[in-house]
Amino acid sequence: MANNRLIKIFDTTLRDGEQSPGGSMNHQEKMEIAQALVELGVDVIEAGFPIASPDDFEAVREIATNFRGPEICGLARCSNIDIDRAWEALKHSSSPRIHVFLATSAIHREFKLKMTPDEIVARAVEGVKRAASYCDSIEFSPEDAARTELDFLCRVVEAVIDAGANTINIPDTVGYATPAHMGNVIKTLMNRVPNIDRAIISVHCHNDLGLAVANSLAAVENGAGQIECTINGIGERAGNCSLEEVVMAMRTRTDFYHCDTKIQTTRLVPTSRLVSSITGLQVQRNKAIVGRNAFAHEAGIHQDGMLKERTTYEIMRPEDVGLTKTDLVLGKHSGRAALGDRTKQLGYSLSGEQLQVVFEQFKDLADRKKEIFDGDIAALVENVLHGTTENEWSLDTFRCELQYQNKPKISLTLSHGDNKETVEICDGDGPVDAAFIAIGQITGIHLLCKEFQLRSTSLGHDAPADVTLEAEFEGQTFRGRGVSMDCVEASIMAILNAVNRVVAASRVKQTASH
Repeated sequence: MANNRLIKIFDTTLRDGEQSPGGSMNHQEKMEIAQALVELGVDVIEAGFPIASPDDFEAVREIATNFRGPEICGLARCSNIDIDRAWEALKHSSSPRIHVFLATSAIHREFKLKMTPDEIVARAVEGVKRAASYCDSIEFSPEDAARTELDFLCRVVEAVIDAGANTINIPDTVGYATPAHMGNVIKTLMNRVPNIDRAIISVHCHNDLGLAVANSLAAVENGAGQIECTINGIGERAGNCSLEEVVMAMRTRTDFYHCDTKIQTTRLVPTSRLVSSITGLQVQRNKAIVGRNAFAHEAGIHQDGMLKERTTYEIMRPEDVGLTKTDLVLGKHSGRAALGDRTKQLGYSLSGEQLQVVFEQFKDLADRKKEIFDGDIAALVENVLHGTTENEWSLDTFRCELQYQNKPKISLTLSHGDNKETVEICDGDGPVDAAFIAIGQITGIHLLCKEFQLRSTSLGHDAPADVTLEAEFEGQTFRGRGVSMDCVEASIMAILNAVNRVVAASRVKQTASH
């Protein structure tokens, strides 16, 4: 291990990852993910794009002010107003980094920027110099570098290094590259840029062809020293290079790559679950490293081999990435301390008040379900952490009438503040449709459901229902989540959670306008 080259991990979950359709996060959720990234051991957190919105600026500013360890990075275009705004957000960080970018490919020069190559070089140098007047750590990205002519790319890179950039990021912005292509770009820069020894080469690969991890590893093979990636590979379109996959590829195959990272790999699964819970973007069962099936062996010949010698069919240990060895853990006689210890093992950090809420829900679940699995506990915790907001509206009681070939009827009693209770009965095409209609009539907030997912939290027909949904209101997308032994109740809770997010967002908007 001592001879292995250390590769920096630049995490952009909070910036590029948040650009996933439906993956937006509120302020508190960004803070939770930032804390998880610090514990994971990433080298750089790209906290946002400060000029993009007041929310982005505030998130970058708070992360820069409160988190220590990784460099905290803000993105900026090569314009004075962007760079100044980025520095305003980053200036209280003990380790700030400004990341400036400008497109360089011929297609971007001609159709987007309408600038000549000389103008591009001049603008890039000017932007880097301005950023370097604020702090020492400056990253420059020639956007769409993978489709930029190599001669011109070398020229731009040399110029910005002379101007003060000490990290050069090579983005495959549209996911066009192949491993051989990306490897050749990095090798060319290493061989032809005379001052390349004064900078670290980074790569930012998108996954449009499913090659983001392979392209990032090819870049490392040819001299790159930093990989830009996201938890679960989330990001625009088909996403980014998956942090957990690229890290474990280098960790598992150090014999080939002779590289490693500072990532605490036992935090990979908990961090993956946190990001899935917050964004509502669940990973597929067969996803490498963090998917539910990643360490499952169903074929008889595989099971036989595993029993005789684990390494016959398993190249990584599940506990190395944060998966627990056992699943069945607690019952109705288990105490608060045992539950608290289990939540910590699962990667959650709860306040005393949050643990008490989870414990009360756990005891209720244990009375109704004989066997409590890790998945059940995780769902309860995540519902408390991310499925609840300030409850402008909350469920008191409901009654659902279902009869074969008849439209269902649902009766809801909702609390609004301390005193108001409202009851409404509606018909619908199904119980969930009826619940949407009823809640809309009671609250005045009529949501358009865009996506609805119902999953069991663990094994067995008595497993709690975990409902996540995305709904649109006045052009904005809001998420909702609800967990209950009753799938209709879980659906109602998820709808109300989305409604309360709408109320909270409108309150923030009103405050900002004043």
